[in-house]
Amino acid sequence: MRLPRAAVRHFERHLRRQYQRPLQAVQTQLRASDAFSASSTSRGAASWSSSWWTGRSYATVSAADLEFGQPVHETHPHILKAGEITPGITAQEYADRRAQLAFSLPENGVAVLAAADLKYRSGAVFYAHRQESNFLYLTGFLEQDALAVIQRTGPALHDYLFHLFCRPKDARAEQWSGPWSGLQAAEDIFNADTAADIHQLETLLPPLLRGASRIYSDGPLTQNNNPTPLGAILRSLTTTTTAAAAATRIPTSPLQPLINQQRAIKSPAEIANMRHAGRVSGRALTAAMRQAWTLEKDLQSFLEYEFTNHGCSGPAYVPVVAGGPRGCMIHYVHNTAALAPGSMVLVDAGGEYGTYVTDITRTWPVDGKFSPAQKDLYEAVLRVQRMGVGLCRADAGMTLDGIHRATEAGLRDQLAQLGFDLAGDAMDVLFPHHVGHYVGLDVHDVPGYGRSVPLRKGHCVTVEPGVYVPDDERFPAHFRGLAVRIEDSVCVDADSPYVLTTEAVKEVDDIEALRS
Repeated sequence: MRLPRAAVRHFERHLRRQYQRPLQAVQTQLRASDAFSASSTSRGAASWSSSWWTGRSYATVSAADLEFGQPVHETHPHILKAGEITPGITAQEYADRRAQLAFSLPENGVAVLAAADLKYRSGAVFYAHRQESNFLYLTGFLEQDALAVIQRTGPALHDYLFHLFCRPKDARAEQWSGPWSGLQAAEDIFNADTAADIHQLETLLPPLLRGASRIYSDGPLTQNNNPTPLGAILRSLTTTTTAAAAATRIPTSPLQPLINQQRAIKSPAEIANMRHAGRVSGRALTAAMRQAWTLEKDLQSFLEYEFTNHGCSGPAYVPVVAGGPRGCMIHYVHNTAALAPGSMVLVDAGGEYGTYVTDITRTWPVDGKFSPAQKDLYEAVLRVQRMGVGLCRADAGMTLDGIHRATEAGLRDQLAQLGFDLAGDAMDVLFPHHVGHYVGLDVHDVPGYGRSVPLRKGHCVTVEPGVYVPDDERFPAHFRGLAVRIEDSVCVDADSPYVLTTEAVKEVDDIEALRS
């Protein structure tokens, strides 16, 4: 792995501050152990800055011969290209993201982000760890028990320091849990300016934060009604009990509004990851339409296998595989029923690549051919969905809320032509959800980022109109029990939409031709 340009800029900053820190080429040299890092944990806060940069020793050990807490190019060249920290995303891009966030902070502002905890399914059985999205976006570090601090240090774009607290190497513990990266890799691979033992957080973090003009964090402050270590530290620095202490109180703000602005606009590398996930997922759905299915669970198993077998890391979310009237339940995920001949199946499923997701829904006839009523309702939704996708361009001046209003009006017109009585709350019953959401690292990306924001180049959204007809005498009998949703993930471009999921066929003739 070549040292990214950001690390060189970091080195130049350290020189200006009279720090002396040797650089090493990560591709050929790594320290033989975490001996330096482990020794730093016993120094205490007083020696944090005075001894942090001293005592490096080197050994010519190939990274390919070492074990890390996640794939790196040297150990997993089948997953990562040279320079990448996670699939498709380079060390340089992660460094630039941190620089951009730091630049949005006030002078001497500090951002503090906690890694996700390991979640337990039952007893000692745990779920696969999934990193907290903001932490992942800024670091590329996939392990639990970690904390990142990004500290603005000057007026220029790249004037910042990146501190990473994580677990030091521990051969005995790793024998049980598998490898983790350790402190040396935090610096050499993840480009932290400093790395420290997460178990020394209470000693080493307060000196970093005391000079801050403002602390930005969304980290968990309590757990089981008790303060977390981070919560206790922040409380000690940000609350006051006396007038004298008020002078040293550090104000705090949520970090999410700042990082949402950054995450909402996708880089070319992010879009490429989502396009790969969309391509694989779309082909899997089209392959599924070619086959006859009798059980929802078999269809789900096929899709999840196809996602993984063709280059995704797995499903992006628990899929909806809903046969017949179960499609009227928006997030039906039991996927345990039989698929009745003559019915339709609604499938909401997508794969994930490099932790970037795609979100697709398709509806098709179990027998491979639409009945007249199924075809009429399906084509009504499809016309409106095409219109909504066409509005996903910057020069349209639209918002997601605006596309929703246009979609609702389009569905109202189409359903009226099919003989639906739309008086009263009929549209809320037939189309009960919003037409779209942002998509990226999360299926519903950047929580809290409004749907009233004008769409710009780089926004990635879904367009998913649906009609769900209950067994209600208000509605035509031949449509009752039918559910149709059609969804694509779309990247907004300057003057046209860039559909990320185009391989999933959706035209009636194309769907029926797959089984003819």
